Amino acid sequence: MSMEEQTKHILIALLLGLISFAAMFSFFTLQQTFMVAIIVFMVTLWTNEGLPLAVVSLLPIVLFPAAGVLSTKEAAVNYANPIIYLFLGGFLIAIAVEKTGLHKIIANKMLGLFPSSVRGIIFALIITSGLLSSVLSNTTTTLLLLPIALFLTDEVKLKMRLALGIAYGASIGGILTPIGTPPNLILMGIMEDLGMPAIPFAQWMYLVAPLVIVMFTVVGFILSLGLHDHKIETDLKTDPLNGDQKKVLYIIGALIFFLLINAPIKPYYNGLGLSEPGILLSAGLLLFAPPFSILNWMDDKESIPYRIMFLFGAGFAIADAFTKTGMAGEIASHLIAFSDMPLLVFLLIIATMVTFTTEITSNTALISIMLPILYKVAEQTGVDATLIMMVATICASYAFMLPIATPPNAIAMSSGVISIKTMATYGLIFNIVGIILIVAVAKALWIGVI
Repeated sequence: MSMEEQTKHILIALLLGLISFAAMFSFFTLQQTFMVAIIVFMVTLWTNEGLPLAVVSLLPIVLFPAAGVLSTKEAAVNYANPIIYLFLGGFLIAIAVEKTGLHKIIANKMLGLFPSSVRGIIFALIITSGLLSSVLSNTTTTLLLLPIALFLTDEVKLKMRLALGIAYGASIGGILTPIGTPPNLILMGIMEDLGMPAIPFAQWMYLVAPLVIVMFTVVGFILSLGLHDHKIETDLKTDPLNGDQKKVLYIIGALIFFLLINAPIKPYYNGLGLSEPGILLSAGLLLFAPPFSILNWMDDKESIPYRIMFLFGAGFAIADAFTKTGMAGEIASHLIAFSDMPLLVFLLIIATMVTFTTEITSNTALISIMLPILYKVAEQTGVDATLIMMVATICASYAFMLPIATPPNAIAMSSGVISIKTMATYGLIFNIVGIILIVAVAKALWIGVI
């Protein structure tokens, strides 16, 4: 981007911030109005990339104190939230998986489990993308799998379906674990800040697995419609696991074991009581030490996504600002009117609002704003706070219509085989299916469990 374009994008963000300030000044306090203007300014810069993502994500430490929204200490402490270190541990493992080439073996093994028909390959790519995204960044997973899919066929129609399958699979599977997507981590961090009971790793997976399985099935079936006459040739030969790959598998196996035995099963078992961020960070740090020595700080530090860690900090700071300025309570008072409706209808309203709003804005920023508001709604109405906050969080990751909605969508679009019209058409169907399924699973399985 040229300096002129960058300046133009920054000026657009400033203009939108000023317009939002003027629009809100008559309705909210000065402190709340400044906060809204700053958030609009930041979201615009995140969207148009007028400044690097990491730079924008650090602005709350400067702008919130300057505008009297939060003190410097109150803003900065959000960048040391324990959830950020849970993410860091997970990403160190992801770097090791990518560095050793273990992801390619996993992908080929997954492809080999399914029929070699077009429908079988589409399902294989969706499920492989989804399962990898539950532990790796969905951006990383999409980047790793997309070239494999595009080389499987020369037909543009098939390439389009395969690319969409990988992108949608990454979004669907990312919710399977608390570390799979940024909104999941934002939820865990805000729940900790609010003193709410944490959802253990294993329980989280139990709660969302039915949703993930059904979405995999629906998306795979719809994307493979009308392709029964097409053929795809695959070469699934892989070399045996080498020593480094085995070491990474040992670490992952031990991590899963400790996460499972650490999770309480009320009222029968209280778990080990260990910190989950501590467990994941320990697993990641072990990769630097003998006898593993898979990662090397000098070589691999550039792969650590500090910008995403700053993004989490910004999300937590925004959520903190919404609570401390009283803005969450103000907006919650308007949402309370809907809480008199049956719970099913109320959940549908929240799910629809979040799903379609996140199509045009950062899901991290959106969920950082929504969760404190929904907590206030729950406080004032008696609705289960964890239930409605988790519904909103999952919906923030289930945006399938537009390239800007999620990184996997943008990466799939960059392949050149998908038009915006095609993505929007399929995406609208999957948005609606996702909303219905999320609400149905929440009503049937989550009430009384979380």
